[in-house]
Amino acid sequence: MAGHGTDEHPHGADRLCEAGDRVYSRAVRRGRVPRRDAETAPCLLELALLHPDPDDMAWLVPTSPQEVMTRLLRGVYDEVSASQGRVGSAVAAFERYTSLGGESQYAGSGSRTGTGTGGGPGFGFGEGTALRVLDGLARIQTAMDEATQACTTEVLTVQPGGIRREYELSEGLHRALELRGRGVRMRGLYNHVARHGQGLLNYLELVGGAAEARTLDEVIERLILFDRTVAFIPANAERTVALEIRHPALVRYLGTVFDRLWRLAVPLTASLPDTGIEGISHRERSIATLLAEGHQDAVVAERLGISVRTCRAHIARLSETLGAASRTQLGVRIAQAGLDCPPAVTAPGGGTALSLPAPTPAPESPTAR
Repeated sequence: MAGHGTDEHPHGADRLCEAGDRVYSRAVRRGRVPRRDAETAPCLLELALLHPDPDDMAWLVPTSPQEVMTRLLRGVYDEVSASQGRVGSAVAAFERYTSLGGESQYAGSGSRTGTGTGGGPGFGFGEGTALRVLDGLARIQTAMDEATQACTTEVLTVQPGGIRREYELSEGLHRALELRGRGVRMRGLYNHVARHGQGLLNYLELVGGAAEARTLDEVIERLILFDRTVAFIPANAERTVALEIRHPALVRYLGTVFDRLWRLAVPLTASLPDTGIEGISHRERSIATLLAEGHQDAVVAERLGISVRTCRAHIARLSETLGAASRTQLGVRIAQAGLDCPPAVTAPGGGTALSLPAPTPAPESPTAR
């Protein structure tokens, strides 16, 4: 997009430049446009008038004129005393865009998934959009802030990775305190390794009884679920693109996954269960189980939320404890010691919960993660 930076597009959504008007009008008429068509109008992505098609990131789909107008007017009304003329121009501009697509195109938009595949316009319009692609950290944060403001009962989070740094937790502390003030309950799932940092304990102490944390050897990818009505998950490895999910079935499914993991997890205030094998820690047993499944060091480290260096140090101690002189011999010793399957998990209320069985990969297919 060289030569077409945002400095050449110093306008708002209500006064599109010529290139922006042309590309957005085409997108509304056709349902989507190739990403390359928007290179001359980067303002459309900056203003969130276009966003990536979830089915094919090489295409862009338009945000509905009604939704854009609603978003625009929400800000305009805050400055209504100085912006009466702008309100009229915004309404007039987006009524024209609406007419380009035809009324039938927007009927029943609340049930659309926003994932068209070429059989027609591939987007859902309005507040009821079931699936939205949020491209960029700014759009992700804005959507999260809006969901936080609307939340009234609970927030469920899954935070994979290692030790939670205090500065990372402090960034969201004001939101947690605001939620606590509204009586919202917060529950979070972390890797066991998060227990070794003081940051998470300090955070929970500041938030008080409104927040609760539990840990597991492994957790799923990042998930944030508000009131079991809207969920956010990453859409790329860098977490710079996210999906905002409002489809009831998908949100209900994610809530069920969280509930079942929560039941198997260990409260942060409780000790991890003993392995029953002298000299082998809980983490080393978890590493042994993943090694027995055939995973490489880097995969084991990522799944347990530790560094590769730390993982290899544990493997060395495990080898020494089991008397293994090589990786091949270590695999044999792991099986002989009964470390090749996940241990039973002690349920938070006492007793033993069944452990999740290790999946058996199909022949000639990669292990599902």
